[in-house]
Amino acid sequence: MTADNKDFAILNTIKYPADLRKLKVEQLPRLCRELRDDILKELSVNPGHMASSMGTIELTVALHYVYDTPGDRLVWDVGHQAYGHKILTGRKDRFCTNRKLHGLMPFPSPLESEYDSFVCGHASNSISAALGMAVAAKKTGHGERHIVAIIGDGAMSGGLAFEGLNNVSTTPNDMLIVLNDNNMSIDRSVGGLKQALLRLNTNETYNRMRFKASRWLNSKGYLNEDRRKGIIRLNNALKSAISHQQNIFEGLNIRYFGPFDGHNVVELVRILRQLKDMKGPKLLHLHTVKGHGYAPAEKDPTVWHAPGRFDIDAEERIVADETGAPPKFQDVFGETLLELAKANERIVGVTPAMPTGCSMNIMMKAMPDRVFDVGIAEGHAVTFSAGMAKDGLMPFCNIYSSFAQRAYDNIIHDVAILRLPVVLCLDRAGLVGEDGATHHGAFDIVALRPIPNLTIASPMDEHELRNLMYTAQLDGKGPFVIRYPRGHGVLTDWRNAFEEIPVGTGRRLKDGKDMAVLTVGPIGNEAAKAVAEFEAGNGGAEVAHYDMRFIKPMDERLLEEIGRRYDRIITVEDGVRAGGFGSAVLEWMEDHGFSPRIKRLGLPDRFVEHGTVAQLQRITGIDKESIMRAINDFAAK
Repeated sequence: MTADNKDFAILNTIKYPADLRKLKVEQLPRLCRELRDDILKELSVNPGHMASSMGTIELTVALHYVYDTPGDRLVWDVGHQAYGHKILTGRKDRFCTNRKLHGLMPFPSPLESEYDSFVCGHASNSISAALGMAVAAKKTGHGERHIVAIIGDGAMSGGLAFEGLNNVSTTPNDMLIVLNDNNMSIDRSVGGLKQALLRLNTNETYNRMRFKASRWLNSKGYLNEDRRKGIIRLNNALKSAISHQQNIFEGLNIRYFGPFDGHNVVELVRILRQLKDMKGPKLLHLHTVKGHGYAPAEKDPTVWHAPGRFDIDAEERIVADETGAPPKFQDVFGETLLELAKANERIVGVTPAMPTGCSMNIMMKAMPDRVFDVGIAEGHAVTFSAGMAKDGLMPFCNIYSSFAQRAYDNIIHDVAILRLPVVLCLDRAGLVGEDGATHHGAFDIVALRPIPNLTIASPMDEHELRNLMYTAQLDGKGPFVIRYPRGHGVLTDWRNAFEEIPVGTGRRLKDGKDMAVLTVGPIGNEAAKAVAEFEAGNGGAEVAHYDMRFIKPMDERLLEEIGRRYDRIITVEDGVRAGGFGSAVLEWMEDHGFSPRIKRLGLPDRFVEHGTVAQLQRITGIDKESIMRAINDFAAK
């Protein structure tokens, strides 16, 4: 049954971790149950990322019970797992506002709470950030401060995590890395590291004896830093020889402990207390179950990763009836990719751990040998695609726009320079809504526009997306970027016959004599509504609307027509205004001797908060009403 407030007898006594530390250890299992029930209750009506946080309840409670937060630093990797942390750190009464406009941020951030030691919207950064804090603690007279990085095994596949591990092994520090191994990222984790974690096993009795021996040697003065490292190397070599198994962490001179049950909170407290003051870098390996404590989430953690609203007792998601509604852009992408792949045997799909999120799972199911999920490794995804393209394949590499920022050098160095035929599909471009600043696809136009050899396009609707994908896989097109948003399109009859779109061509959607509105991508649908409503309320006024379609190269024939015909131009884009599509139009006009007045609408020079897409479009001035106001202001001048 759904829990009522009276069922939270222990949780209601806790506002901050200092209150938690007053409890007896025997009370912690009950607290974990209450915390889990509270999260279920809240997320059933205010959707969020459920399964990951359900899997880290015991770990969260144990960490705050053993460590003196916020003085000690807990560095979370992937904020999906930190809802319990938020509730225990002064935000329980406001958790109902999580992900809502002006409410709690979707992920931990120092801008919101001193208990959030670092921002963690993307994966794989916790080890590097925690090591930086460990070094800073020693350099600033806080050597007693404890630093803990909590990373999931999906995030451990990211290159930055390995870079951090390498540096941890060579930089003096006493930090603890907690590996939350739930055999999942969002879709199931993949790769050799996953298999290594599944096989990894170190005896608890052995670890306890080794810890006691090292503590005795240290107390007698026999174990200075050089001797400690030498003994670790010798011990690791002997253990590997005996067990015929190499521990990758101990191979880096990082003490390894585990794997242990991540849902036994009393045992976790005991282990963390043992490790707390141990010198040198350490890694605690925990096995957890994503969605633990709620049967449907345990059974299908991918679906229940972010399930939307749901009925707790019926164990069913509340899915809105979308019969007759336009499809999501991601589903059009997935279905279209399979169609193209059936006709073109060179096409392969690449995704960094998001086959379900980007709908590449459609092709993965039909053609499993032609889709590659490379794990949370965006840079590798791009360079891997480039290698396949170099020797004859046609990769469609789908990455969320904000995550593609981590592959910027790879796009330049490994794709653009050689003009390789990689089709880079940037899902979630523009405002994404409740996931907020870390996830908005705000910067891709500005970042990619200066790179030579790239074609950059954005479809206004589903037909345009299909035709751009078809065009991109034709021979001779080179690296081709297609950006499209999260959510539904506008067409219900979306399976059009494929047509090639000449690269660098736009289209005039509506003629008009007074001014021109230039758009790129789906935001053009808001502009079309704004133009129609403005003209309906302003008899005689005529506004032209151009869908430029390509950001690079832009349609110079259309731009010349616009420059000659109009002295007032409005540009609209769903990326940052500074340096974006509107700036490209402004630059072209200046370079070619035209001097119209240009009003650029786009995202402002600040990180946009979280809220619904409609709310954020209004706040940033790119919704229908804002476009109408801009048209009206120009018409009055």
